[in-house]
Amino acid sequence: MADQQQDKPEHGKLFFYSLVAAAFTGLIAFAGSQNGNTTTIAGLDVPILILCAAIAMGINWLVFLPSYLAQTEHYYDLTGSLSFITVTLTTLVVTPDLDTRGMLLAALILLWTLRLGSFLFLRIKKDGADTRFDTIKPVFSRFFLTWTLQGLWVFVTSAAALAAITNGIREPLGILAWVGLAVWVVGMLIEMTADIQKRQFKANPDNKGRFITSGIWSWSRHPNYFGEITLWFGVALIALPVLSGWQYATLISPIFVTVLLTKISGVPLLEKKADKRWGDEAEYQAYKQRTSVLIPMPPRG
Repeated sequence: MADQQQDKPEHGKLFFYSLVAAAFTGLIAFAGSQNGNTTTIAGLDVPILILCAAIAMGINWLVFLPSYLAQTEHYYDLTGSLSFITVTLTTLVVTPDLDTRGMLLAALILLWTLRLGSFLFLRIKKDGADTRFDTIKPVFSRFFLTWTLQGLWVFVTSAAALAAITNGIREPLGILAWVGLAVWVVGMLIEMTADIQKRQFKANPDNKGRFITSGIWSWSRHPNYFGEITLWFGVALIALPVLSGWQYATLISPIFVTVLLTKISGVPLLEKKADKRWGDEAEYQAYKQRTSVLIPMPPRG
């Protein structure tokens, strides 16, 4: 009984966090839908961006329940990818008068999603499990928060692009858009290179239980995250020229990705895990001393 009483505040707090995440998603959608196109659903004119936010959150909540009942995280990353694809295709289907900018933004999101989504899904199928979920999935409120946060991640990450696609302002691609495309390409190549090199490293039986220090990983301890942050800044640059008013709130997209990966779920968790596993090894400490945490730079010393 005492344990149950101690758990109640935690459950309440976690459900509150889920409510805050959903509300924040709704606020960004509301701001980004200012002067944006609408679509008719059941006789009502619904802003397309708000529809996308509801789809992103709804898909994750829908898949959460059977995943909780089956106590599996196998479809978590796949659901994230499906959410990105669904909201992007939704904008293409229901937005009138699509232009080159809109189609370009949609194509960049879809290319990134298909590449990363397939990589993550195949990785978990190979590994059999994601240890990050060991203490999360048995607790309903904690697991529900995780899926809610993924819905927030999907929508907020893509919000600037979705706002630009759906807002109805049509301008020719200018220099800022081409700079943004170049930035996206650089980020995508870095992320892909990092993932490929790490997969090849782990496929070698001689490297079992070791950490990678070769290739682009000799210049950054988390080059894949740097690539992802970079490409979303590229997307924001392409979207920027056609945003206006409250739609500028959607430019939180690349900032959100940066904070998420460098302060919350990315770098801090992996650094802690690596320190726990290899922290006593002189080779690992030397690697940390000479290698940039995030931005690829020549090794020090």
